[in-house]
Amino acid sequence: MLSWFQALLPKEDRFFALFEQHGETLCAGAQSLRLVLQGGDATPQHCAALTSQEQRADEITRDVLLAVRRTFMTPFDRGDIRSLITSMDDAIDQMHKTAKTITLYEQRSFEPDMVALGELIVKTASLTAEALPLLRAMRANAKRLNEITEQVTQLEEQSDQLYDRGLAHLFYGVAKTEPIAFIVGSKIYEHLEKVVDRFEDIANEISGLLIEQL
Repeated sequence: MLSWFQALLPKEDRFFALFEQHGETLCAGAQSLRLVLQGGDATPQHCAALTSQEQRADEITRDVLLAVRRTFMTPFDRGDIRSLITSMDDAIDQMHKTAKTITLYEQRSFEPDMVALGELIVKTASLTAEALPLLRAMRANAKRLNEITEQVTQLEEQSDQLYDRGLAHLFYGVAKTEPIAFIVGSKIYEHLEKVVDRFEDIANEISGLLIEQL
């Protein structure tokens, strides 16, 4: 009787709005990171902007986790909600770690493959932001959601190639004459590649939701 009664209750729609708000911060963070990687004197300001966006994302994440505890009926499994928002927050946290490394070592110029990774991050963020509103009607939007998750996976594979090529370029270039530059450059590459990995984690969470809902 209780399960029948619960099935008739409206599900809390607020979660979707919060997911979408977080998606907006992911896009804003990715755009700031792309500006960071353009280099120049404005680099610190763009790093600061990314920090502000990461803080906003943290607030949204806290709102979601609090809503999970307080909401009687959730749109899908509570554990899946936690996993999805946590994976989203991990993505912008990794962007923030990249900016912190750049700030720490006072970098003002970046390798071409770092810039290319920044472009990939913008694309994965945009795809993620497109996917999140589609979660409101997963069955109806399953085809597009599957396309998006596949695109993110393909972009992650491209990021691996850029990471490997970038490290090789550093190793056969500055490593011989400027070992510190090699160490700093490799750290930045590692952070950037991990950002794309975190977006693939989000795509995997969405794929898991689709399997459960269909």
